Amino acid sequence: MTMHGAGLGFRRDMLAELRDDRDDRLPDEVGFWEVAPENWIGMGGRLGRTFRAYTERYPFICHGLSLSLGSPAPLDEDLLRRIRDFIRTHDIRYYSEHLSYCSDDGHLYDLMPIPFTEDAVHHVAERIRRSQDILGQRIAVENVSYYGAPGAELREIEFVNAVLEEADCELLLDVNNIYVNSVNHRYDAHEFLAALPSERVAYIHVAGHFEEAADLIVDTHGADVIDPVWELLDAAYRIHGVVPTLLERDFNIPPLAELLGEVRTIRGYQDKWQAQHELRLA
Repeated sequence: MTMHGAGLGFRRDMLAELRDDRDDRLPDEVGFWEVAPENWIGMGGRLGRTFRAYTERYPFICHGLSLSLGSPAPLDEDLLRRIRDFIRTHDIRYYSEHLSYCSDDGHLYDLMPIPFTEDAVHHVAERIRRSQDILGQRIAVENVSYYGAPGAELREIEFVNAVLEEADCELLLDVNNIYVNSVNHRYDAHEFLAALPSERVAYIHVAGHFEEAADLIVDTHGADVIDPVWELLDAAYRIHGVVPTLLERDFNIPPLAELLGEVRTIRGYQDKWQAQHELRLA
């Protein structure tokens, strides 16, 4: 994977500010950009040309929204072929999806939890393997936030690790989702983090959330990252090594200068642990 450092989600709301960035700071500030391919596939006209100008200039990765890996409906192989062509057209460096589902007869417009069962492990792992075959590359699946676990036979960590092993895929490690789930489902976030396989961590997501109540957090990507989530990111680098990390912000998007401040915080943690790892190797 040819990306490094700290990344940022690419949003149309940012385009005006990005065009006004005349001093060419962004290659140093933002190591890579992430987009949902469904939002840009087939985009033509002025927006399509603008997007192409950015993908020619900066490293981009894709984070899918609607492949619905856990769905009982047939895998959308037509979408996968369109994503494969999009990746090739724009020299996209990597592709990831959610370990969840969002469709059956229709699109649910939400990410639903896959039941934590052995049957579900086999079902979703087979769909991930098929997706990798069509795309011609390994992908990463993201540990997701969830608000109920109907029919669970396995713990979340057991389910995630079993899928990664059987599918032979990589992990998009979302530290905010670990924190959200640890509060909502009352487990130790740091123990969960340490139980994930370091060799499969491709990259990391960090984001903000909304506190509905003391024991209920909603994963929104609409607020600043809070200290306990930064602490989990710090621990992730300590345990799993320094890997590319992306700041997610999907709404309530502040000025670019504020987002870049959080990107610099990510880079600060990366620099700290990169120096520590180099000292150990010296």
